[in-house]
Amino acid sequence: MNREISPLDGRYRDRVGQLGDYFSEFALAEARCAIELCYVEALDETGLFSKLSDEERSRITAAKETFGEADFGRIQEIERAIRHDVKACELYCRERLSLANPNLIHFGLTSADVNTLAYARILTRYRDEAQLPQVRALFERLVELAERWKGVPFPARTHGQPASPTTAGKEMAVFVGRLLRQADRLRAFRFRGKLSGATGTYASFAIAFPEFDWIGFADAFVTGLGFEPNRCTTQIDDGDALAEYFGITARINGIVLDLDRDAWEYVSRGEWVQRAADGEVGSSTMPHKVNPIRFENSEGNLTISNALLHALSEKLTASRMQRDLSDTTVRRNIGVALAHAHLALGETMRGLDEIEVAADVARAHVDAAPAVLTEAIQSVLRAEGADDPYETVRRFARGKAMTLDQLRAFVDGLPVSEEARTRLSALRPSDYVGLAERICEETTARARAWLAG
Repeated sequence: MNREISPLDGRYRDRVGQLGDYFSEFALAEARCAIELCYVEALDETGLFSKLSDEERSRITAAKETFGEADFGRIQEIERAIRHDVKACELYCRERLSLANPNLIHFGLTSADVNTLAYARILTRYRDEAQLPQVRALFERLVELAERWKGVPFPARTHGQPASPTTAGKEMAVFVGRLLRQADRLRAFRFRGKLSGATGTYASFAIAFPEFDWIGFADAFVTGLGFEPNRCTTQIDDGDALAEYFGITARINGIVLDLDRDAWEYVSRGEWVQRAADGEVGSSTMPHKVNPIRFENSEGNLTISNALLHALSEKLTASRMQRDLSDTTVRRNIGVALAHAHLALGETMRGLDEIEVAADVARAHVDAAPAVLTEAIQSVLRAEGADDPYETVRRFARGKAMTLDQLRAFVDGLPVSEEARTRLSALRPSDYVGLAERICEETTARARAWLAG
């Protein structure tokens, strides 16, 4: 019987188990070996060593393309004997390749060179293959809802009190616009990597071949892997790029968390309705319940994810002098933080798939608060040059319940033009949505363009 400690490996394994392709010990070992092997190929191009044979190059290619459980098992076996994970990968590569000159493997490197580049490789793959596609899928759902609901009058609340109305689509467009900015940053982001030896001085490289341009070589190697070179470091990369990436991810999480909480409120007020799935139970004692559980699950997992992302950002950007080992165990939790976010975004999308705006209820809630039109009245009074219109309207309306007829009677006594009086008297709260539809259309058009890019 499996007794998992983490819910990610237990209850939610069917939702996030595929992320083991990026964040398992197997994936980390595979990435480390890939970096070591690419490095051997790059060294061979320098002409500093005797050339690899065609057969040796074929073995390197095969080792990169066929890494499997047996290879990982051998690395674990070596690590149990020597108690060093990166060195175990180096020794495995020596054993697997049987090069005529095995000294090319790990030449001049420190473990942090391999680790930094391995994590950059893993995270780039995760961003491109899992994270961005999921963000795009959420984006598409929100854009579709914003377009479908753009003209549906919807109550707005500031400080929890009725405020100038909006439309349901425009409120979705707010989240579309926010996500668009962060998704753009996520797509353009490049991880950084270093290849500069034990304390970042390139000393081990330069002492062996003093005349060779090792800084240029390292820049070209790191760039060729798709990363941004970090020339000036201690033994380890400074972690600032990781913190930037975690920051982008945390902001996406925060936007979705905000959406989850608004969704919860809209459902609780009856302005969004959930479709009840056959056979589901919402309470062990109250048969009628249909709970906004998707949004609640998402909220909880986003909270965990962001707590970990902030902790990772703080820890991985600090090191005692040139290096201490405390970052190693912390890095292994990167996948945990990102898996909670991945789980959460999936839950939010499932929640959005199960809801629809209750247009009649939303309109009724808007029209039940005619006092929101006092903003319109005082704005027209300002335009007409009335004396202190805000105070005039405040004395009439603040803290008082009123009907639409009472508001219209108030308008009838105001010193405004007949055209303005007619316009205000005909106004209902559900008409007072300003340029919400236009804002929605412009925002979703930008989002569609991004999705097509």
